[in-house]
Amino acid sequence: MQILVNAKRFVIAATTVLALSLLSTPLFAQPWWTKVPTSAIPHTPDGKVDLSAPAPRLPDGKPDFSGVWNPPTGYLRDLSKDLKEPVLFQAWAKAVYDERAAGLHWRDEPDANCLPQGVPKVLLAPAPWRMVQTPERIFFVHEAFNLWWQVFMDGREFVPSKDVTPTWHGYSTGKWDGDTLVIDSRGFNGKVWLDQLGKPSTEALHVNTRLRRKDFGHLDIQITIDDPEAYMKPWTVNVEVGLVPNAELMEFICLENERDVRGPR
Repeated sequence: MQILVNAKRFVIAATTVLALSLLSTPLFAQPWWTKVPTSAIPHTPDGKVDLSAPAPRLPDGKPDFSGVWNPPTGYLRDLSKDLKEPVLFQAWAKAVYDERAAGLHWRDEPDANCLPQGVPKVLLAPAPWRMVQTPERIFFVHEAFNLWWQVFMDGREFVPSKDVTPTWHGYSTGKWDGDTLVIDSRGFNGKVWLDQLGKPSTEALHVNTRLRRKDFGHLDIQITIDDPEAYMKPWTVNVEVGLVPNAELMEFICLENERDVRGPR
């Protein structure tokens, strides 16, 4: 009975975070702005946004990933939902995952405590995010919890060290593989839940993210999880996110009016 009660509470908390995120999704035409410049958006002959038009490019010929992107639903709860083969856990990680998935530790989930969702989970939260692209750095600005993280494109390399401060989003470097942006993220703090079911991570987590803008309105993301202390072998998921034209991010303060974990005041 206690497991059922905790599972119910877990679902309620997860649903609340989801609802808050969906409510904060931006509108196509926000009434609080005027004199908004017209952006270069391709249209079909009937006047609709042509999401299948060729992907834009920067003056240097590189693909332009700039814009507001919105992930599909489902991956926040279960990152591995589309995998044909099950994720192979280390024994301790499987025990932790089973308890979390049963709802026994829903109060400990970082999201439920308004802590960062971490990489790659923040890319799949049901709230839009913006990519800001420069030759030296690429920024991910997330509506979810007002989070951001950066990818260095200047050739620097991450050096593991006991003096490195572990982080939620890791230290990320990027490079081009043709038209694909390859992001290497390391230096995590081991506190990240990879999804709401509770797939654990450790400080050995290495996330490889490959992004390809296949046309104007769609971005393919391939995410490889490599954490030898938690999983027996790396595993990869593929997700497509969609462009939200003419959209802006909104302020999202997680702790404002939060009641699920802390209860009524």
